[in-house]
Amino acid sequence: MTDRMLRTGAHACTFVLVLLLAACQPKDRQQSVSGDWPNFGNDGNEQHYSPLDEINQTNIDKLKLAWHFDLEPGFSVSTPVAAEGKLFVTSGHSRIRALNATDGKLIWEFDPKVREIAMSPLHMGWGNKGLSYWNHRVFIATTDGRVIALDAASGKPAWEQRQFELSELRYNNGPPRVFDGKVIVGHGGADVSSIRGYVTAYDADTGKQLWRFYTVPDDPSKPAANKAEEVMRPTWKGDWFGKGGGGTAWNAFSYDADLDLLYIGVGNGFPYNQQMRSPGGGDNLFLASIVAVKADTGEYVWHYQVCPAEQWDCTAVQDMTLATLPIDGKPRKVLMQAPKNGFFYVIDAVTGQFISAEKIAKVTWAEKIDANGRPIENPRIRYQNHPEMFELWPGPQGAHSWLPQAFSPKTGLVYIPVADIGAMIGPPIPGDTSLLAAMGATIIVDPELPGSRRSFLRAWDPVTQKEAWSHELPGDWPGGVLATAGDLVLQGRIDGQLVAYEAKTGKQVWSFKTVAPVVATPISYRANGKQYVTVLTGSGSQGGGILATGNAAYRTDYRLPRHVLTFAIDGTDVLPKYEMPPLVPPADADLKVDANLTMQGAMAYASSGCLVCHGMNAIGGGAAPDLRYSPMIVDANAFKAVVKEGTLKLNGMPPAPIPDEYLEMIRYYLRVRASQSK
Repeated sequence: MTDRMLRTGAHACTFVLVLLLAACQPKDRQQSVSGDWPNFGNDGNEQHYSPLDEINQTNIDKLKLAWHFDLEPGFSVSTPVAAEGKLFVTSGHSRIRALNATDGKLIWEFDPKVREIAMSPLHMGWGNKGLSYWNHRVFIATTDGRVIALDAASGKPAWEQRQFELSELRYNNGPPRVFDGKVIVGHGGADVSSIRGYVTAYDADTGKQLWRFYTVPDDPSKPAANKAEEVMRPTWKGDWFGKGGGGTAWNAFSYDADLDLLYIGVGNGFPYNQQMRSPGGGDNLFLASIVAVKADTGEYVWHYQVCPAEQWDCTAVQDMTLATLPIDGKPRKVLMQAPKNGFFYVIDAVTGQFISAEKIAKVTWAEKIDANGRPIENPRIRYQNHPEMFELWPGPQGAHSWLPQAFSPKTGLVYIPVADIGAMIGPPIPGDTSLLAAMGATIIVDPELPGSRRSFLRAWDPVTQKEAWSHELPGDWPGGVLATAGDLVLQGRIDGQLVAYEAKTGKQVWSFKTVAPVVATPISYRANGKQYVTVLTGSGSQGGGILATGNAAYRTDYRLPRHVLTFAIDGTDVLPKYEMPPLVPPADADLKVDANLTMQGAMAYASSGCLVCHGMNAIGGGAAPDLRYSPMIVDANAFKAVVKEGTLKLNGMPPAPIPDEYLEMIRYYLRVRASQSK
């Protein structure tokens, strides 16, 4: 056989395999061909991939702004959905708008009044990340625990269900999904109490609860209620019930229609310290796990745990991408995830069998994942047994957070927003009464470490488990990713750029300068026969607070104009010019800096949770005002009225139950930080 014949035969085999893989794509893949974008990741495969190719490498230079819509200050990191010629957007505290998809004109808006109803800072401290569309309805899970269905034409509520009571230490900021007429919703809260996490399915037509799946076990003194209970219970040991829990599934859900399987990404436990949570040890299922359940009933099918006995906020709530890949030369349904822990996993989507995992970032907690799918741990990650602090990579922020990866069936590559951020972790400090003490650990979330506070866009081959290409990005909070059939990859950046790359090579081919940072994930849809790309601008959520230090070199101001930006070939819109306002701290002639008082104030600021919205080290990250420049900090009465009495609750600042002595410590610390910012 000649070389030419061999090459021809190889090409033919490759072509047949590509056709076979395309035929094996789950049913939901065919639904996206309409040009709509109905769910967070487009369809149940959560690939964040658009099959539209009108915008491609040959005409990307003609991609221009088609229209823009102004948003209010606050959280604007959500992923919109598109259907019926409309674009549906949520921002702030679960506010929803329907816009004309071709020109951005407002059709209707709906405010669920979260700011008026919410009773806890938990309900207002995190921005909503998305919504869903199905059968002429739009669905939102509000941060205060309601699931609401709206008529897509009018915006009027069709039904409303309360998922949890306002008094519970739960909140919801993840996007709901609608698969096969079922609204799938989880919730958060495992960082603050030992609640029992669960996922709920509602009938999309009626709002009736169909099933509820619990992610950690119930009272062991009672008979096991189902197969999931039987699997979980032996992995929790000692006197744990009522003291340990967690496992909230607040973000990631995927769905394979052919298998009728729903995949749930489960979060961390509480307390972090496993000796406090489960004194007898054990893996503590289903913490930090991917769980497959029957979509119709919620019945357990299989699980895979990425961090057995997790105790450092190791979660599996990052998006799970479904695809069919050539594994050992044969097409195989797989689930791909880059959880927080720094490894990229490929798992059999039918059985949960481990296939492979490799590092995508710096990792110190484990050497590798063995052939059985279990990590070979660094003993230091069991920090209870080591008095000195351990340099933890990735830190609690994760090598990959909730901002989604994308997958292109055309290139076979996964495009992952990766962060390299280290932390220090150790046993609790005796006498500490802060929230960290309740977690059972001492954590320095964002210390000065060589090589830390970096981020990348990495194109990863899931078959070979090797990097195809990579770009280092500004800051340490990389935006969500979109891949398209036009062989393009689009991603926003913290420096206020929306960028397009060639999907195969990583060559940058286009960019657009925005006013505010771009953290949200772009989508692409077709309306009136034309392809559009849309993204929201503005920083917020975790990247607007806890990671503020790594992005301090870039303006992420709360005051910066936020927009819905929509692009098309030969668009004609232009953003109005914007002059960056100067940052001027308030005059404070009476301040006398004392190192001891400053340290006390810094501890009070951190332990009271102020940093979640207002930034690490009081460096504003865009989720809320930068308090170093607020006139409130030099007026004790005004500061108390805002922080403790809730005078700005309707603006999004809930009253915080902070003791008066802590309040003054925090105010003093902010005054010092303001003086240092001059």
